[in-house]
Amino acid sequence: MAHNDNSITVDGIDAAYGAVRVLENVSVRAAGGETVVLLGTNGNGKSTLMKCMMGMVRPQKGSITAVIDGETHDLVGKSTEHIVDLGIALVPEGRRLFPRQTVEENLLLGASRRKARAQIKPNLEFCFEIFPRLAERKNQLAGSMSGGEQQMLALARALMLSPRILLIDEPSVGLSPLLVSRTIDAIKRLKDHYHLTVLMAEQNFVQAVRIADRGYVIVHGKIAFEGSSADELNNNDLIRQFYLGLDT
Repeated sequence: MAHNDNSITVDGIDAAYGAVRVLENVSVRAAGGETVVLLGTNGNGKSTLMKCMMGMVRPQKGSITAVIDGETHDLVGKSTEHIVDLGIALVPEGRRLFPRQTVEENLLLGASRRKARAQIKPNLEFCFEIFPRLAERKNQLAGSMSGGEQQMLALARALMLSPRILLIDEPSVGLSPLLVSRTIDAIKRLKDHYHLTVLMAEQNFVQAVRIADRGYVIVHGKIAFEGSSADELNNNDLIRQFYLGLDT
């Protein structure tokens, strides 16, 4: 099943918390098999956009559609549970693990989707292969692990859903540069192995662009720039100023 036509498209959405407008006319798309990065510093709306895609925040206008295994689904107004069941998984910012459960229990709790239950054994084996540290610590309580190990566990738990589309919110937060690099490498391996479509929100530009096919920059809740390739992102003046502190 190397071919992947699983895509997610956000078209012209606005979102607000009460009277505070957070997103304005935002359109992004991750097509089949792409890794798309959503770049932006904190507070620019990246997490809100992911929450809209997962049904946790309802946009005021615009549409969000996903094509999964050839079927088109309108996601606006659907419950988070329904969206997960379609095969869309979120690795949330801050990881959101069950701290008083073991590594293995966290992983098994991840396999809540009907279609994932039949795949528990191979998925678990692959998670332990990609993250050998999790195999070593499978009986350890998640809350007692380091930030890097918890990020591995959060990624692995999302994979236990056998998703088609993976949304990852700020995977590098709180990690050392070496661990950020390893986490980004792991995301690429997972994506390739499972033929996933990935949308990743990240503020670590240099690391994110290493595995991105293309991306967007979000500033104050609006898409400020869309790059059709990693090269275009690398050579964009706005990004050079924003992220790399370089004069253009």
